[in-house]
Amino acid sequence: MNEKTTLPAEWEQQWGVMLTWPHAKTDWQPYLEEITETYIEMARAITDYEDLLIVTPEPEKVKALLAEECSLEHIHFLECATNDTWARDHGFLTLNDGTMLDFCFNGWGEKFEAGLDNDINRQIYPFLQEQYAKQGITTNYQHHLDFVLEGGSIESDGKGTIFTTADCLLAPHRNNMTKDQLEKELLSRLHAKRVLWINSKPMPGDDTDGHIDTMVRICPDNTLLYNEDKTLEEQLKAFKTKEGTPYRLMALPLPDPIYGEEDGETVMLPATYANFLIINGAVLLPTYGQPMNDMQAADILQEVFPDRDIILIDSRSIIKQHGSIHCCTMQFPQL
Repeated sequence: MNEKTTLPAEWEQQWGVMLTWPHAKTDWQPYLEEITETYIEMARAITDYEDLLIVTPEPEKVKALLAEECSLEHIHFLECATNDTWARDHGFLTLNDGTMLDFCFNGWGEKFEAGLDNDINRQIYPFLQEQYAKQGITTNYQHHLDFVLEGGSIESDGKGTIFTTADCLLAPHRNNMTKDQLEKELLSRLHAKRVLWINSKPMPGDDTDGHIDTMVRICPDNTLLYNEDKTLEEQLKAFKTKEGTPYRLMALPLPDPIYGEEDGETVMLPATYANFLIINGAVLLPTYGQPMNDMQAADILQEVFPDRDIILIDSRSIIKQHGSIHCCTMQFPQL
């Protein structure tokens, strides 16, 4: 690999996006119809702009379902047994030279069974290899299963800077390393030049120990979008770009608290506008049935992405399992 090898920024051109489809043998079972409608809405939005890869143990069932809702021309179905649906955390991290990094996914520190999801990349790689080969791109499958790393725990600016949170990467049952050791691994495995660490407590209801994509996102023109929080803002003010200039900071509103029921108890769910997905020509923004907050977040996204459509996706179904749109998806770059 050469010195230009890096993890692309999410806003760079993409081949497509992966969704791992919900089914009755996942934790979605009590509200499967509701979450399926949300996934259909995401599928419809994504395929208006780029290809979609759907991983599911029931490909024919999902194909029949989507045939009634959107064109199948840009949808690919791969049959695969799955534990759950969080493609952001079990999907490949793809470098700009065609290297596809398969990290260990262990259910966010062994909180949940994840053996089937950890095996998804191995099974879907031949398909991805073929798709890239059609474009004249040679891919390279790299096993990194000795290192636990979830896609939602890092952000890349596409120029060698990785953003992450200390609470997540240092959490128990992941890698049992010091912060210095972790940074060395990130720099090496992701071919990065530096790591910027954020110290911020996880949102209430967050199972991930504080994934960065729930609180801070790097955007074009050195813009950082972040949950409105003074402590977090002060940390971000101290960050400098590689050129030594401050980042442009823009605060996203926090949704009004949303609660759910778990094991007979009322719990706060981790609703956040930071969990948006950038695709070719659009941004999918989670909304929460709060018109004033939802539109304020949409206006901010439109300012940051003036040349992209802002598509609002009601994500109240997704946060019932403690994630949102970005958590459900993983992009594949156009190499």
